[in-house]
Amino acid sequence: MTMSAASTLLSGLRTRQATSPALIWYGPAGERIELSGKVLDNWVAKTSNFLVDELDAEPGLRVHLDLPIHWKTLVWALAAWQTGCTVVLGSLDEGAHVDVTVTDAADSGAEGTVVAVALGALDLAFPADLPAGVVDYAAEVRSYADTYMEGARPDGGQPALEVGGPTAARELNGTVSYGSLGTLLEAADDSAEVLLASAPDLPLVLEEAVGTWASGGAVVLTAAGVEPDERVLASEKVTKRLEA
Repeated sequence: MTMSAASTLLSGLRTRQATSPALIWYGPAGERIELSGKVLDNWVAKTSNFLVDELDAEPGLRVHLDLPIHWKTLVWALAAWQTGCTVVLGSLDEGAHVDVTVTDAADSGAEGTVVAVALGALDLAFPADLPAGVVDYAAEVRSYADTYMEGARPDGGQPALEVGGPTAARELNGTVSYGSLGTLLEAADDSAEVLLASAPDLPLVLEEAVGTWASGGAVVLTAAGVEPDERVLASEKVTKRLEA
């Protein structure tokens, strides 16, 4: 059985880039977090297992990522794809259905299953009281296995990503199928760029990150309002910039 597009991408991260940087995060408090390909894959695997075991994830489950640009947001997108879910980004149209909402808000008011994600670098639990029934991602995810055994795969026509609202990227406005996601990976070369992603457009950041990883490169991701200086750009060996 051939691997899904997401599993193919993650296989490259844990083999070609096992010990080299894959994702580097500069946060609003001045923190720098570096994840090698293997560590990034471990986080995705834990989140994938959490999705399956805690949230009954299967192909077609619709997961709304109501999160800012953050390294954990990219982990969630990769995990959702690895388990065959449809990632929904941007604002929801009236009456739009999602099965799971992943948010950094203590009380999002979302219907259905809600997962609260703590964004602090050292948070081992959500830093505020959560309403009954809301799942605390930080408190739960570390107990899950850091390897993932791929289950049912989505077909090529199933939506991998849906983007709506005024923040939708030009390239990704609308729906991207799993087949298109596979095509994006197949088009990758071996350029191994180091991408600085400081744009506020999450769908565009996600698209460029996938292409960068597929090419063996690394992503330097910055929080809103964080602008790396020339010293940082030189030390991270940035070769490509994605800006607003």
